[in-house]
Amino acid sequence: MSAPADLPHNPGPSWGYDFLSWAERSWPRWLFRPVLMAGTWVGLAFMPVQRAHSRAYLAVVLGRPPRLVELWRHFFAFTDSLMMLLRAGRGVPVSCVLEPENGAAFEALLASDRPAIFGTFHFGSSDLLGYLLGERGRQVSILRQRVGNSADTRLLGARFGRQVSFLWINDPGRLLFDLKAALEAGDSLALKCDRLEFSARSEPFQFLGARRLFPFTIYHLALLFDRPVVFCTAVPDATTETLRVVASPIFNPSAELDREANTQAARQHFQAVLTRLEDSVRQHPFLWFNFLPLNQEVPAHPAA
Repeated sequence: MSAPADLPHNPGPSWGYDFLSWAERSWPRWLFRPVLMAGTWVGLAFMPVQRAHSRAYLAVVLGRPPRLVELWRHFFAFTDSLMMLLRAGRGVPVSCVLEPENGAAFEALLASDRPAIFGTFHFGSSDLLGYLLGERGRQVSILRQRVGNSADTRLLGARFGRQVSFLWINDPGRLLFDLKAALEAGDSLALKCDRLEFSARSEPFQFLGARRLFPFTIYHLALLFDRPVVFCTAVPDATTETLRVVASPIFNPSAELDREANTQAARQHFQAVLTRLEDSVRQHPFLWFNFLPLNQEVPAHPAA
């Protein structure tokens, strides 16, 4: 079924993702990779808005104006990540290596039958983690924006369709009912928590040298439905199709605390998550895939 005409679209032609997937399967690597690199230069030239946001972000994380080749590296890292998504959608196995940091608690949560809320960010190959939860026997509802030319979502949805379903965030009114139904049915949720455009609740947290607004709805859902929250990020190794996964400590709402105390504990948890994320972003600056303005800064003591 074709997508409605009024849906937003990813940059590039409607057939772009399908062409890339076909070319990678059909062409030898010695030809495909140079063409992909050259195509990234073309994308960099013809996407001035995303290029400007990339430049502004890299200036913050690098502490200096980025060079042109660094802008290209940022765009090409995203292209590489997209290709991994397309390969996974075609059925190419993707293995995960869970880092020891908080790994035992995360594995115990996955082995349990308790529904949970899994958060992540537009960083590295974290996109894939929600789908891979289905391979662990989880029934997962993934919150996504529906766009008109997203072959990765279509392919991954087809591959993991028995365990994974989508909750489209384009219609916030409908989303509330879909969220409630999924949580009451015992599904786990997977969602990204860095873009503000569809967030009902946001709060300021320290990130990349400033207090910035981040979505906070994930914790309100956790308190409302008594669900644990855990964040995961994944750094790809493109040569081995392996993801190195880092899990956060698990936030569990406490029945012994009132709502305000639980909310304060949630704020402390999310700040620790963002502090760890910042370490990863500074270590891998080209894997931050928000080609948007950095999250809005908030004064430390806003005027009344």
